[in-house]
Amino acid sequence: MAFDGIILKNITNELKELINGKINKIQQSSKDNLTLSIYNQRPYNLYIDISANNYRVHLTNHSEKHLQTPSNFCMVLRKYITSAKITNIYSIGLERILYIEFETYNEMNDLIKRYLVCELMGKYSNILLLNEHFNIIDALKKFDGNDISRDIMPGRHYSLPNDTKNDFTKINESEFINIITNSEFKTLETAIPSLFTGISKLYIQSLINELKLSNTISDKALKEIYKAIADSITAGKGINFKNNYTIIPTNNLKKFELNDFLDNFYYNKNKIDDFNNYKSILLKILNNTLDKITSKLLNIDEKIKSTANMNDLKLYGELILANIYQFNEKELEYNKISKLTLLNYYTNENIEIAIDFTKSLSKNADNYFKKYNKAKNTLKVCKIQQEETNKELDYLQSLLYQLDNATSIMDLDDIYNEINEQILFTDSALKKIKKHQNPNQKPKKTELPSLTNYIKTTVDDYQVLIGKNNKQNDYLTKTVANSEDIWMHTKDIQGSHVILRTNGQTPKISTIEKVASLAAYYSKARFSSHVPVDYTQVKYVKKPNGSVPGYVIYTNNKTIHVTPSSLLTTEYTYPTILY
Repeated sequence: MAFDGIILKNITNELKELINGKINKIQQSSKDNLTLSIYNQRPYNLYIDISANNYRVHLTNHSEKHLQTPSNFCMVLRKYITSAKITNIYSIGLERILYIEFETYNEMNDLIKRYLVCELMGKYSNILLLNEHFNIIDALKKFDGNDISRDIMPGRHYSLPNDTKNDFTKINESEFINIITNSEFKTLETAIPSLFTGISKLYIQSLINELKLSNTISDKALKEIYKAIADSITAGKGINFKNNYTIIPTNNLKKFELNDFLDNFYYNKNKIDDFNNYKSILLKILNNTLDKITSKLLNIDEKIKSTANMNDLKLYGELILANIYQFNEKELEYNKISKLTLLNYYTNENIEIAIDFTKSLSKNADNYFKKYNKAKNTLKVCKIQQEETNKELDYLQSLLYQLDNATSIMDLDDIYNEINEQILFTDSALKKIKKHQNPNQKPKKTELPSLTNYIKTTVDDYQVLIGKNNKQNDYLTKTVANSEDIWMHTKDIQGSHVILRTNGQTPKISTIEKVASLAAYYSKARFSSHVPVDYTQVKYVKKPNGSVPGYVIYTNNKTIHVTPSSLLTTEYTYPTILY
């Protein structure tokens, strides 16, 4: 969405309802925004954001966690305009600059004016406080003139940004047409935004589609465009949004409708952005750890490959000892013999065995036995390491599937909390997660609400419980389920633990098939068919001491092949694939 001069003009028209209101509070939830609490027969919250990608100003009904230590500029505003009365709210032309005029009293109890200026210009967006002479008292962002073409410093006189474009509000229809037809531009969507201040390309594209015009420049099209733009910025008419992004003129705006739309639009957008940023940070940590584990596994595999000839080493030692009587060791040393040709009595074939002629044959045999024992021990250790590393790899894959299917900040918090407890992740990685963690996240007092937020549904009058993450899987299996309940999990595939509450009864095989279809649905194999699902009673499911969350071993199981199906509408509509 382009927050252009058209939108600002309409927002300004709606904000005039705040005139005569008084400033009660000034809060800040990030370094780039401010919220003015205003009372004018009822409370309002005016939100101003100057971030490069989401710069805007509008009323808001959504509360945010305020900074405990606000910026110096916020403190200056509290000093100068708290309790001030709003006497005017306006914008000039279609410039993306909003002016809020205040009346307040100074230290001498004289009635004076103050101005809050909100410049909404991409990365150069800013908020400034001016005195009655339009001199700068302070600004959220300060520039000394080397950064931009004007000074934004306390004590300097405020000047407008340079703008060489035409002001639509100061020309008539014929002048509008002449400016465009005499330009070098060939299309409406490039000509109008390039020649006129505060009119975005998206807005012109919306008008072209709404008015069913050709994009080529013609007098007929320009007349219709001119009227539509003029109507769009006229108080009492204005604009509305179609399909969230398309801006169209309207005559039927409700009170604060545009403010409410922008408030909800950006609130949802910020939630999505926060979610995606948080998710990408966790994903990076998991992938970095996955790379390390994968590299570790490759090194182990290489060591295992290096032991492939260990039985040959043992054989060489045996054959040397078995044939030691045939050779004169002094003669071997004198002739510098480095290889012996011996009969392999296992295959009845001759083989060559390398020796060190400076050492005795028994010493050569002993060296081969030492190499064999070393390779044997290496293989034994590496096999254990390989098994443990494969478990770590499976666990990481489970977290990645869990992250891929997370649908809320709460889901991401659960993943973060689980990662934070695992020694698998390095201290530096954990610090990185904590550093970038969602700033609006509140510390959890207890894990119980997260653990009990599992999926619940009913199949053939039996209650079915499904874990949404590894900790919930453990909680369901080891705490909630009874020993006679039936536990299900996809065979050798990451997925949720599924509990069929039997209440002492024996479910029909058709019921087990339906619940198994749910277990297949809440797994990595959701889009597959003929998925194997293991099931057994909960009493046969054990969790090894020290194992990672979600990991269990089980016996007395049977396997059923099913097609994944969600079957019923569950209490929670979003599925999460887990380990």
